[in-house]
Amino acid sequence: QLQLVESGGSLVQPGGSLRLSCAVSGFTPEYYAIGWFRQAPGKEREGVSCISKSGGRTNYVDSVKGRFTISRDYAKNTVYLQMNSLKPEDTAVYYCAATFTFQRLCMMIELQYDYWGRGTQVTVSS
Repeated sequence: QLQLVESGGSLVQPGGSLRLSCAVSGFTPEYYAIGWFRQAPGKEREGVSCISKSGGRTNYVDSVKGRFTISRDYAKNTVYLQMNSLKPEDTAVYYCAATFTFQRLCMMIELQYDYWGRGTQVTVSS
């Protein structure tokens, strides 16, 4: 089965940048879409970004548009989330998840993702 491992989370100052990685194993990378989700203390988990099976379609939650970029490297079986201009409200545990559901597009619908990583902590503070 698919296994996902996040890495790259750390403490960063407001306005700084961070790149998260999601290493995926267990299946052909072109067969699944990947989503990034985050959960802050006391809040529900929300979708941040997703990338389609082919890598040709991406989506972002409004609050991160223009600041975050999702990409995937098929040779390395890795999906990245580049985060720029970080704000304190970006503080959360970030999770990557995989799904076989979407054929051409991707959607940040939590229940559609069957495989999840354990998460990586991102803290934005001065």
